Amino acid sequence: MLSTIDDETLLKVAAALGEEDAGLLINHLKQANETTDDAIANTTGIRLNLVRKILYKLYDHSLVSLRRTRDPKTGWFIFHWKLQPSQLEGFILSQKRRVLEKLSVRLDYEKNHDFYYCGTPECKKIPFGEAVELVFQCPTCEKPMSHCENKRIVENLSEKVDQLRKELGE
Repeated sequence: MLSTIDDETLLKVAAALGEEDAGLLINHLKQANETTDDAIANTTGIRLNLVRKILYKLYDHSLVSLRRTRDPKTGWFIFHWKLQPSQLEGFILSQKRRVLEKLSVRLDYEKNHDFYYCGTPECKKIPFGEAVELVFQCPTCEKPMSHCENKRIVENLSEKVDQLRKELGE
């Protein structure tokens, strides 16, 4: 089953959720059918608390499963972790939907507002209503503001929204 995973995608997702060490952790999980956090820490050299942090992030997104047993000697719980690559596609789709929603909101905002800008890179563009209240003077650098064309931003956002909709089959 693990051979059907796109390794590059899985590692990118793990890195996005975890940290730079998440790739080592994923590679260990791919080679072991089921393993403990101690075994991962010992094999990879990643600190145990960081291993647990990354595993719980992956678990929160259902990319790993967890089985708990009790150590008969100590009475402590032992956590056994297993990679769930079949959940990767669902995770990626949900992330794409979140991005699509945010981009759509931004696109609507850009389409429905006129902006004014002073031309200073550190300053931000201001919607028309606020620019009027400021008498078209930048609140940051106090330079006069002029109309800012956002056609290119609208086009780029539209392309990204269309691309995501196609990928999601909408």
